[in-house]
Amino acid sequence: MKKNLLAISFAVTSLFGTANAYANEEVFTWTCQESKQFKTAGTTEKIRLTWESKTYDLDRQTSLPGSLRYKNTNSGYDLVVLGNKAMLFNIKAGVRLADFCQTADMKSGKLPHLFAGAEPFVQN
Repeated sequence: MKKNLLAISFAVTSLFGTANAYANEEVFTWTCQESKQFKTAGTTEKIRLTWESKTYDLDRQTSLPGSLRYKNTNSGYDLVVLGNKAMLFNIKAGVRLADFCQTADMKSGKLPHLFAGAEPFVQN
């Protein structure tokens, strides 16, 4: 019984510790066509995507020049970010979930925040 309580206590502590680490990151809201929306937080190399009340970690992938791509092969979520828009796909299901997605900054003509410090977008 004590081992079970200890294991549960450890799991809960780990969960809240992880949640606190992510709470400090800036969250960006992306608004898309057809009133769809998702949120991202994280760095240029790894982002946390929140889509339909579920959260997924996506890793940066090799992509074409002028774009960034983030993917989670387990869930199938694939985010492609261009200079003026982003698109969210589920590659497992073979569908585009959201199109022409932009943050507030992008709507005012700025590059996506994910481009800051990312090659080839680093300004000298």
